[in-house]
This record gives sequence, structure tokens and C-alpha cells, in this order.
Amino acid sequence: MRITLDGSTITGATAVQSPSSTPRSREISSTAVPQLNQRTLAAQSADIDSVSGATYTSAGYRQSLQSALDRAGV
Repeated sequence: MRITLDGSTITGATAVQSPSSTPRSREISSTAVPQLNQRTLAAQSADIDSVSGATYTSAGYRQSLQSALDRAGV
């Protein structure tokens, strides 16, 4: 997870890695990750809703996002 901050405001969120071991995983990630990125910017935290049909991807994203925010001291 890579986040961009302006002070304590999240201005960018990008998943550096996402599930891609199977065609279905790639399909889910290609749909879910952009939605999760947008939800992060709207929520300004890791407290975001899961994407329907991408429960594991969403959970991993939230965990990675929270870790990045913790490392940044936000």
C-alpha cells in the first residue's frame, strides 16, 4: 500500500500489490481496488466498506492501509 499525505489528509492511495494468481483474482482486483482507493479518499481512514464480491481483497486492502497509516503516524 502506498499512500500520499498532505499533512494528515490522504490525497492518494494505491495498492502496490493485489491478488493476481488466477484470472478470477485479477478480474476481482481490477474492479475492487479502484473502488477501495476511492473509498479511502472519501473516508480519510481505513474504516471503509468492503466491495461486494471482493471480501478477501477488501480485508487485505484495509489491513495494508491501516499499516501504512500507522507507519505514517496518521
